[in-house]
Amino acid sequence: MNIVFMGTPDFAVPSLKALVESEKYSVSAVYTQPDKPVGRKRILTPPEVKVCASQYGIEVHQPETFKDSEVVERLRSFAPDVIVVIAYGKLLPKTVLDIPKYGCINIHGSLLPKLRGAAPIQRSVIDGEKETGVTSMLMDVGLDTGDMLVKRSVKILPDETAGELFDRLAPLGAEVLLETLEKIENGTLEREKQNDSLSTYASMLSKEEIMIDWNLSAQNVHNKVRGMNPWPVAAALFGGKKLKIFKTRITSQEGSPSEVLSVSPPVVACGENSVELVEVQLEGKKRMSAADFFRGQRINVGDRIG
Repeated sequence: MNIVFMGTPDFAVPSLKALVESEKYSVSAVYTQPDKPVGRKRILTPPEVKVCASQYGIEVHQPETFKDSEVVERLRSFAPDVIVVIAYGKLLPKTVLDIPKYGCINIHGSLLPKLRGAAPIQRSVIDGEKETGVTSMLMDVGLDTGDMLVKRSVKILPDETAGELFDRLAPLGAEVLLETLEKIENGTLEREKQNDSLSTYASMLSKEEIMIDWNLSAQNVHNKVRGMNPWPVAAALFGGKKLKIFKTRITSQEGSPSEVLSVSPPVVACGENSVELVEVQLEGKKRMSAADFFRGQRINVGDRIG
């Protein structure tokens, strides 16, 4: 089976590796987002999928758009039986969706129709979901609206971060992909239409939503901290600067929201219960344990963490 692979971040890498190393499939080309400047020095950096494809000697394409007819014709020239799409970052027009013999198969990091969109893994943690998973889907022109093919579910652990969940779901996505392709080959693939009335949307995370609202319950604050780790990282204000909060634990102490209830360990009150701060980073400083931070800043019981 001839495959064109489309993906960008590290979440897609295990699936690309699984295809190449299975020796059952021929990956004739990889499509990924253009290289982007990263870090303070804005160093032009290739996507993780490009790095992986280059290691295997696979031809890589990084078009800005599929509105260019020459780009579409170049893709068509690979004559793919299937186009596999995983966290590519671009919506595919019908001219592309119609190219492969068996269609375009997307691997999505949620149990569709819940959490369609760009950030399903992070939003599942922020929303306090107890379960999520991976769904393979036959793509159509909508946003994650195509027929579902194969599903695998996992429990979300109580203190698991979005990054840790990513690391568990990425290899699961590879397993789901191989199972989907095998069922295509042996003619046993079944399609299930999505119930749009059950759908939810997982919008991309932004730096504008990082600030913690201490009026929320400790569970909601804890979920936000987990879901925004490793990026963009939840934060509060301290001394007019952003205090990034990487890790928390829920405690049963009660107090006025944002009030420091204890300094050893560092505990801050929420609208309901409280959270222990475990790991933090003040703007312009290094990442450290919250206990060391509280000692260094001489924070006292009754102080406020904005």
